[in-house]
Amino acid sequence: MSDTVTTIGKSVIQHGHYNDRIYLMKLSFEDIPDIIPVLDGLARNNGYTKIFAKVVGLAINRFLKNGYVVEARIPKFYNGREDGYFLAKYLDPGRARLSGDPAIKSSLSTALKVACEARPRSLDPGYTFGLAEPSDADDIAGIYKKVFETYPFPVFDPSYILRTMQENFKYFCIREKGKPVAVSSSEMDIKLKNVEMTDFATLPEHRGKGLSTYLLGAMEDDMRKMSMKVAYTIARAVSGPMNCTFSRSGYRYGGTLINNTNICGSFESMNVWYKSL
Repeated sequence: MSDTVTTIGKSVIQHGHYNDRIYLMKLSFEDIPDIIPVLDGLARNNGYTKIFAKVVGLAINRFLKNGYVVEARIPKFYNGREDGYFLAKYLDPGRARLSGDPAIKSSLSTALKVACEARPRSLDPGYTFGLAEPSDADDIAGIYKKVFETYPFPVFDPSYILRTMQENFKYFCIREKGKPVAVSSSEMDIKLKNVEMTDFATLPEHRGKGLSTYLLGAMEDDMRKMSMKVAYTIARAVSGPMNCTFSRSGYRYGGTLINNTNICGSFESMNVWYKSL
């Protein structure tokens, strides 16, 4: 089961009971302000407990006046000029409470302490790096199945991997003996010049070898060639290693999205990290 990606006017949303939310993924200026009551109605009719919206700074006041709060901010997110905001509106007060608070604080504190302590980017003998091919879709989906109990997008389905490869995603692989053992993806907004560095997964037996760090650096090199201006990620707030990977690589902390995502078997809070490319 996964949530549905659809449009409202010229804006793109994801919604469903899997994440129990609406996610306004891409807001069109033409849909402001009419989209705000439409989102409210969709949430009420389906009993969703959160609306999560990615909004350009010029539109933020419309949302704040309608019960939204700022959970994260990325400077110069849109075309290297306008700031981007991650907003939330909670229809159930319980979802707005930060669960796992000590673990989240500890993870963030550790990540901030290692900020910009870059590690050498190298692969141990036996590993190779490259862009994923359509023929890798089954293996990539298989890695995600082994690593994550649940995930906010249908990455367990090879057809989803294939479809997104043909759209605005690039998948990256580290291989051993020709088989992917660590993967990640870049979801590009070609028009607005920002990219989400996402979907990192390493098979358990290959962890602790800096594979995610290598993937991230190689992804950044590729995204610069694609003229992306800002890279960001939405990382599990309790995942110390992943938060440290981004902090060490020069990413800055943008905020925490509370109980935002169905991942690893439960709703988890997520940290936003960003970097100018």
